Amino acid sequence: MKTLLLTGFEPFLDFAVNPTKEIVETLNGEMINDYLINGKILAVDYNESGEEMVSFIEKVQPDAVLSLGLAAGRHKVTPERIAINCNASKENDNEGNTPDGDPIIAGGPDGVFSTLPIKVLVEGLNNKGYPAEISNTAGTYLCNHVMYQAIYNFRKLDEDVPAGFIHLPASHELAIQHGNLPSWSQTDLTEAVREMIKVL
Repeated sequence: MKTLLLTGFEPFLDFAVNPTKEIVETLNGEMINDYLINGKILAVDYNESGEEMVSFIEKVQPDAVLSLGLAAGRHKVTPERIAINCNASKENDNEGNTPDGDPIIAGGPDGVFSTLPIKVLVEGLNNKGYPAEISNTAGTYLCNHVMYQAIYNFRKLDEDVPAGFIHLPASHELAIQHGNLPSWSQTDLTEAVREMIKVL
């Protein structure tokens, strides 16, 4: 039996719910193909989330890491190709931090590529009727931060563990609250994540 570390985020900014948190809580403890899902929720805090990610990896010793984040405004599931070594945001995190271009890891590489089979994930989703495409920017907010931390951690340890980040559209619940947002049902978001794990 293999273990997959599945992470999502707590609610943040003016998003009262975070669909990634609900997905992680739903799938936690499930067996999907050969993977036992170990779900963890990350803080939306530049000073905590990266350390949490590394700590979860150390405790769980996963065979793969799939991290989820909300990309309100996107209408497709978007596996990220690369994370860059930069924290920068005009928006606060949940603790009021607004970094302005600080490196995530001092002296670390400028960028690290996803080690998930992102092309295969996109193909699998599209074949099942879930619109998906590869994204070439994870931004510079917390999603990029934890993606970089996870991949850098395995790279530093020279461990060949697939790891990467997936951005998801808003749920219908968020679209109702905010208006004018492309959205999916929470059920479809969850099933799309389950399908990606099957593809892995």
